[in-house]
Amino acid sequence: MLTKKQLDLLAFIHKRVQRDGVPPSFDEMKEALDLRSKSGIHRLITALEERGFIRRLAHRARAIEVVKLPDSMGGGFSPRVIDGDLPDTSAPANALPVTTVEATELPVMGKIAAGVPIEAINQRSHGVTVPNAMLSGAGAHYALEVKGDSMIEAGINDGDVVVIRETSTADDGDIVVALVEDHEATLKRFKRNGNAIALEAANPAYETRVFPADQVKVQGRLVGLIRSY
Repeated sequence: MLTKKQLDLLAFIHKRVQRDGVPPSFDEMKEALDLRSKSGIHRLITALEERGFIRRLAHRARAIEVVKLPDSMGGGFSPRVIDGDLPDTSAPANALPVTTVEATELPVMGKIAAGVPIEAINQRSHGVTVPNAMLSGAGAHYALEVKGDSMIEAGINDGDVVVIRETSTADDGDIVVALVEDHEATLKRFKRNGNAIALEAANPAYETRVFPADQVKVQGRLVGLIRSY
């Protein structure tokens, strides 16, 4: 069963492909669903893929095959491959379009989980290449490997790589890298609670932790997620 946002995105992609023969951009998807960031679109696309409604094609940036539709959208149809904005016009006429996408290599600064010392995320371990469409706004970005399941209900699993934009501010509900008492780094949902800051897990097995505002420093905000299968 799909959530309303997942169903809305699937319907929007299907309608645009049927009408135009090309998919909407991430900005168009974000605007159509009234989301604040592209990371929300990435999470919805991942959810649709995990439920078998779409399939992202390997080695082809932003190429998606719509595998099936729910009964409420008229389930039976022939799957169609949709591609990104920049087909390779030099390809043979009978070849599938090849899309190109600009990408950036980000440093993976170690692992992060509740209780991990800050030293675990201040030394580069390796790099990861991400599409520029995943990056949000100006400023530096970095990546972290997630350790543990404290954010699993937000779609962030053990072993995932999260893409973080460096910032010292956050809005209520943002998922952030927070530095607690200058020595502990954690990935949690940020909420203000009077003169305190609540760091909420997305797993009922973990309690919300509340600290005086001067003991919590935002180190970055989640803008994307990479998962390997």
